[in-house]
Amino acid sequence: MGGSRFWDGVPGRARRALTEAGTGVLIKPSAFLVRQHTRSPQVFVIHEGAAKVWADGDGEIAILDVLGPGDIVGELEAADGGPRQAYVQAMTPVRALVLPAPLFRSVLEEHPAAVWAVAAVLAERLRDADELRVAHFPDVPERRLAGRLLRLAERFGAPDGDGGIRVDVPVSQQDLARWAGMGRRKVAQILAGLDEVTLTRKGMTLRSVEALEALARG
Repeated sequence: MGGSRFWDGVPGRARRALTEAGTGVLIKPSAFLVRQHTRSPQVFVIHEGAAKVWADGDGEIAILDVLGPGDIVGELEAADGGPRQAYVQAMTPVRALVLPAPLFRSVLEEHPAAVWAVAAVLAERLRDADELRVAHFPDVPERRLAGRLLRLAERFGAPDGDGGIRVDVPVSQQDLARWAGMGRRKVAQILAGLDEVTLTRKGMTLRSVEALEALARG
Protein backbone atom coordinates (compact mmCIF):
# COMPACT_ATOMS: atom_id res chain seq x y z
CA MET A 1 0.00 0.00 0.00
CA GLY A 2 1.24 3.47 -0.78
CA GLY A 3 0.03 7.02 -0.58
CA SER A 4 1.05 10.63 -1.05
CA ARG A 5 1.42 12.66 2.14
CA PHE A 6 1.91 16.35 1.51
CA TRP A 7 4.43 16.88 4.31
CA ASP A 8 6.54 13.91 3.21
CA GLY A 9 6.92 15.44 -0.25
CA VAL A 10 7.87 18.95 0.87
CA PRO A 11 11.61 19.71 0.64
CA GLY A 12 13.36 20.55 3.92
CA ARG A 13 13.80 24.29 3.29
CA ALA A 14 10.14 24.66 2.34
CA ARG A 15 9.12 22.73 5.46
CA ARG A 16 11.05 25.13 7.62
CA ALA A 17 9.53 28.11 5.84
CA LEU A 18 5.99 26.76 6.27
CA THR A 19 6.64 26.01 9.95
CA GLU A 20 7.96 29.52 10.55
CA ALA A 21 4.97 31.06 8.74
CA GLY A 22 2.40 29.00 10.61
CA THR A 23 1.11 28.37 14.10
CA GLY A 24 0.74 25.06 15.90
CA VAL A 25 -2.79 24.25 17.08
CA LEU A 26 -4.46 21.42 18.99
CA ILE A 27 -7.99 20.58 17.86
CA LYS A 28 -10.34 18.60 20.09
CA PRO A 29 -12.31 15.55 18.84
CA SER A 30 -15.54 16.51 17.01
CA ALA A 31 -14.33 20.09 16.46
CA PHE A 32 -14.21 21.41 12.89
CA LEU A 33 -11.07 22.46 11.09
CA VAL A 34 -13.21 23.90 8.29
CA ARG A 35 -16.92 24.02 7.42
CA GLN A 36 -18.61 23.40 4.08
CA HIS A 37 -19.64 26.45 1.99
CA THR A 38 -17.62 28.90 4.12
CA ARG A 39 -14.68 30.99 3.00
CA SER A 40 -11.81 30.62 5.41
CA PRO A 41 -8.36 31.58 4.07
CA GLN A 42 -6.42 29.02 6.09
CA VAL A 43 -4.38 25.95 5.25
CA PHE A 44 -3.80 23.13 7.74
CA VAL A 45 -1.11 20.48 7.77
CA ILE A 46 -2.00 17.62 10.10
CA HIS A 47 0.90 16.35 12.21
CA GLU A 48 -0.97 14.02 14.57
CA GLY A 49 -4.46 12.56 14.74
CA ALA A 50 -7.30 11.84 12.32
CA ALA A 51 -9.96 14.01 10.67
CA LYS A 52 -12.83 13.03 8.40
CA VAL A 53 -13.78 14.97 5.31
CA TRP A 54 -17.53 14.94 4.69
CA ALA A 55 -20.13 16.78 2.68
CA ASP A 56 -23.84 17.36 3.24
CA GLY A 57 -25.97 17.41 0.10
CA ASP A 58 -29.60 18.17 0.97
CA GLY A 59 -29.39 16.04 4.10
CA GLU A 60 -27.47 13.20 2.47
CA ILE A 61 -24.06 12.87 4.12
CA ALA A 62 -21.10 11.41 2.27
CA ILE A 63 -17.65 10.90 3.73
CA LEU A 64 -15.01 11.77 1.16
CA ASP A 65 -11.83 10.83 3.00
CA VAL A 66 -10.15 10.34 6.35
CA LEU A 67 -6.98 12.39 6.73
CA GLY A 68 -4.02 11.75 8.98
CA PRO A 69 -0.43 12.83 9.73
CA GLY A 70 1.22 14.58 6.81
CA ASP A 71 -2.05 15.43 5.04
CA ILE A 72 -3.05 18.92 3.98
CA VAL A 73 -6.42 20.69 4.29
CA GLY A 74 -7.44 23.76 2.31
CA GLU A 75 -5.04 23.62 -0.62
CA LEU A 76 -7.81 24.01 -3.23
CA GLU A 77 -9.28 27.08 -1.54
CA ALA A 78 -5.79 28.53 -1.18
CA ALA A 79 -5.36 28.17 -4.94
CA ASP A 80 -8.65 29.64 -6.16
CA GLY A 81 -10.18 31.46 -3.19
CA GLY A 82 -13.41 29.52 -3.54
CA PRO A 83 -15.70 28.27 -0.75
CA ARG A 84 -14.99 25.10 1.17
CA GLN A 85 -16.36 22.04 -0.59
CA ALA A 86 -16.69 19.92 2.57
CA TYR A 87 -16.46 19.82 6.32
CA VAL A 88 -13.24 18.60 7.93
CA GLN A 89 -13.91 17.34 11.46
CA ALA A 90 -11.48 15.93 14.01
CA MET A 91 -12.09 12.28 14.94
CA THR A 92 -9.31 12.24 17.54
CA PRO A 93 -7.22 15.01 19.07
CA VAL A 94 -5.51 16.64 16.09
CA ARG A 95 -2.23 18.52 16.24
CA ALA A 96 -1.76 20.66 13.16
CA LEU A 97 0.13 23.53 11.61
CA VAL A 98 -2.18 26.31 10.41
CA LEU A 99 -1.22 29.28 8.28
CA PRO A 100 -3.04 31.91 6.21
CA ALA A 101 -3.54 31.01 2.56
CA PRO A 102 -1.56 34.05 1.29
CA LEU A 103 1.46 32.97 3.34
CA PHE A 104 1.08 29.40 2.08
CA ARG A 105 1.10 30.63 -1.50
CA SER A 106 4.12 32.85 -0.82
CA VAL A 107 6.12 29.95 0.55
CA LEU A 108 5.29 27.83 -2.50
CA GLU A 109 6.31 30.69 -4.79
CA GLU A 110 9.66 30.92 -2.99
CA HIS A 111 10.10 27.13 -3.01
CA PRO A 112 8.59 25.92 -6.32
CA ALA A 113 9.59 22.29 -5.72
CA ALA A 114 6.99 22.18 -2.94
CA VAL A 115 4.26 22.65 -5.54
CA TRP A 116 4.91 19.07 -6.64
CA ALA A 117 3.93 17.89 -3.16
CA VAL A 118 0.52 19.54 -3.63
CA ALA A 119 0.23 18.08 -7.14
CA ALA A 120 0.98 14.57 -5.82
CA VAL A 121 -1.78 14.90 -3.20
CA LEU A 122 -4.32 16.07 -5.78
CA ALA A 123 -3.34 13.24 -8.13
CA GLU A 124 -3.77 10.65 -5.38
CA ARG A 125 -7.19 12.00 -4.38
CA LEU A 126 -8.35 11.97 -8.00
CA ARG A 127 -7.08 8.42 -8.45
CA ASP A 128 -8.81 7.28 -5.27
CA ALA A 129 -12.10 8.85 -6.38
CA ASP A 130 -11.79 7.14 -9.77
CA GLU A 131 -11.15 3.76 -8.13
CA LEU A 132 -14.21 4.17 -5.94
CA ARG A 133 -16.36 5.02 -8.98
CA VAL A 134 -15.01 2.02 -10.89
CA ALA A 135 -16.03 -0.24 -8.00
CA HIS A 136 -19.65 0.82 -8.68
CA PHE A 137 -19.57 -0.65 -12.21
CA PRO A 138 -20.41 -3.44 -11.74
CA ASP A 139 -21.59 -2.66 -8.24
CA VAL A 140 -19.35 -4.61 -5.85
CA PRO A 141 -19.90 -3.25 -2.32
CA GLU A 142 -17.37 -5.67 -0.81
CA ARG A 143 -14.69 -4.25 -3.07
CA ARG A 144 -15.54 -0.67 -2.11
CA LEU A 145 -15.55 -1.43 1.61
CA ALA A 146 -12.26 -3.31 1.41
CA GLY A 147 -10.68 -0.32 -0.30
CA ARG A 148 -11.77 2.00 2.50
CA LEU A 149 -10.46 -0.36 5.19
CA LEU A 150 -7.13 -0.60 3.41
CA ARG A 151 -6.91 3.18 3.18
CA LEU A 152 -7.36 3.41 6.95
CA ALA A 153 -4.69 0.76 7.47
CA GLU A 154 -2.31 2.61 5.15
CA ARG A 155 -2.69 5.90 6.99
CA PHE A 156 -3.10 4.85 10.59
CA GLY A 157 -2.13 1.19 10.87
CA ALA A 158 0.43 -0.20 13.31
CA PRO A 159 1.43 -3.83 14.04
CA ASP A 160 -0.75 -5.38 16.75
CA GLY A 161 1.86 -7.92 17.87
CA ASP A 162 -0.07 -10.89 16.49
CA GLY A 163 0.69 -10.46 12.80
CA GLY A 164 -2.20 -8.09 12.15
CA ILE A 165 -2.68 -4.35 11.83
CA ARG A 166 -4.31 -2.17 14.50
CA VAL A 167 -6.01 1.12 13.58
CA ASP A 168 -6.70 3.38 16.56
CA VAL A 169 -9.24 5.64 14.86
CA PRO A 170 -12.90 5.50 15.97
CA VAL A 171 -14.61 4.74 12.66
CA SER A 172 -18.20 3.50 12.97
CA GLN A 173 -20.17 1.28 10.62
CA GLN A 174 -22.13 4.39 9.63
CA ASP A 175 -18.89 6.19 8.78
CA LEU A 176 -17.78 3.29 6.61
CA ALA A 177 -21.18 3.19 4.92
CA ARG A 178 -21.09 6.88 4.09
CA TRP A 179 -17.52 6.56 2.83
CA ALA A 180 -18.05 3.45 0.70
CA GLY A 181 -21.43 4.53 -0.67
CA MET A 182 -23.77 1.93 0.82
CA GLY A 183 -26.17 1.42 3.71
CA ARG A 184 -25.03 0.71 7.26
CA ARG A 185 -26.82 -2.65 7.23
CA LYS A 186 -24.84 -3.67 4.16
CA VAL A 187 -21.60 -2.75 5.93
CA ALA A 188 -22.65 -4.82 8.96
CA GLN A 189 -23.49 -7.76 6.69
CA ILE A 190 -20.13 -7.61 4.93
CA LEU A 191 -18.16 -7.23 8.17
CA ALA A 192 -20.01 -10.18 9.67
CA GLY A 193 -18.61 -12.33 6.87
CA LEU A 194 -15.06 -10.96 7.11
CA ASP A 195 -13.00 -12.89 9.63
CA GLU A 196 -10.09 -10.60 8.78
CA VAL A 197 -11.69 -7.50 10.37
CA THR A 198 -12.78 -6.65 13.91
CA LEU A 199 -14.41 -3.25 14.40
CA THR A 200 -14.76 -1.67 17.85
CA ARG A 201 -15.71 1.76 19.17
CA LYS A 202 -12.05 2.71 19.46
CA GLY A 203 -10.84 1.41 16.11
CA MET A 204 -10.31 -1.85 14.28
CA THR A 205 -7.96 -4.75 13.76
CA LEU A 206 -7.11 -6.22 10.36
CA ARG A 207 -5.81 -9.77 10.65
CA SER A 208 -5.00 -10.22 6.96
CA VAL A 209 -4.17 -7.22 4.80
CA GLU A 210 -3.45 -9.59 1.91
CA ALA A 211 -7.00 -10.97 2.00
CA LEU A 212 -8.45 -7.46 1.96
CA GLU A 213 -6.18 -6.47 -0.92
CA ALA A 214 -7.45 -9.47 -2.89
CA LEU A 215 -11.04 -8.47 -2.10
CA ALA A 216 -10.39 -4.86 -3.15
CA ARG A 217 -9.04 -6.03 -6.50
CA GLY A 218 -12.27 -7.95 -7.08
